Amino acid sequence: MGKFWAMIAASIALGSAQVAQAQGSPTCHGHFPNPITDICWDCFFPLSIGGFDLWPSDKPDPGNPSLPVCLCGIRPGLSFGFWEPVRLIDVTTKPFCFPNLGGLTINPGMYVGNGHVSAAAQKGGNTQMSAQYQAHYYVYPLFYLLELLGDFICFESASFDLAYMTEIDPTWNDDTLAALVYPETVMFDFPLAQVACAADCVAATAALPLDQLFWCAGCNGSMYPMTGNIGNNDTMDQSMRLAAERMVFKMHRTALAWGTMGESGLCGKYIMPIMRKQQYRLQMVNPVAATTGRYACQPPGGSTAVQLTSHTYPVVGEDVGYLLWRKRNCCAF
Repeated sequence: MGKFWAMIAASIALGSAQVAQAQGSPTCHGHFPNPITDICWDCFFPLSIGGFDLWPSDKPDPGNPSLPVCLCGIRPGLSFGFWEPVRLIDVTTKPFCFPNLGGLTINPGMYVGNGHVSAAAQKGGNTQMSAQYQAHYYVYPLFYLLELLGDFICFESASFDLAYMTEIDPTWNDDTLAALVYPETVMFDFPLAQVACAADCVAATAALPLDQLFWCAGCNGSMYPMTGNIGNNDTMDQSMRLAAERMVFKMHRTALAWGTMGESGLCGKYIMPIMRKQQYRLQMVNPVAATTGRYACQPPGGSTAVQLTSHTYPVVGEDVGYLLWRKRNCCAF
């Protein structure tokens, strides 16, 4: 009987410890993006055939193939150009926290360590603010999932899927290891290379980023190192967006994301190991969706200071989700 009560006491103590641990862990916040109200439907435009805009837009658009007709093999068609919502990205300081899945947290039994925001660091005698984030990359072909124009061959057809988690990627949390795996990192760590990013900042905010300066994330920093360690954290809006931009850049560098824009994309996707920034727009959907306005869905590198709505905010607004829009040129018949 004594052993029985000892086992009961041990079970109660273990359960209390687990509850205390759960209560002491950071809470994940977020919501499932509403496919109707949380989407910036203006970001679909402009819609073009060849070089002519059927539905113009005030949002900048890279050049389209000039001819309205195209040929894929022996199949003729019309050259369409449009923007498609295809991916979701989480950015958070809390490992295994999924804002775009309703604030879901999982416990896989592995310790990664919490990230941070605005921790003071010393560099060259000056105080610099830093941040560290985890990120998740989802396949989210919204038009296909909503069965919009189901027979239109240009829309990506795939099922919803969690495609990448940085918690299980050792290069995401270690700058040195990332530099070994992606050796070009050392080429863009010089001040002169970073000074050039000022031009990309202006271009990305005013219109489109400069694809020639592929290592730059405009006003937000540098694409290198391809990690969640942000050494130039000015605001959470800026540093979290940079982490999302690095995630997309990393997907291209590892051939998990391909090109879809321009003449080369008319007949299908193509390998794009160095991301063309003009191919993408990022729209915040968590904690508050940006659904209207000129800067609701900016290209990579655009300044977050010009956003009028949909910013991060303390405590429950520090787990962020983005919807990734991708430029598509497609030959459809």
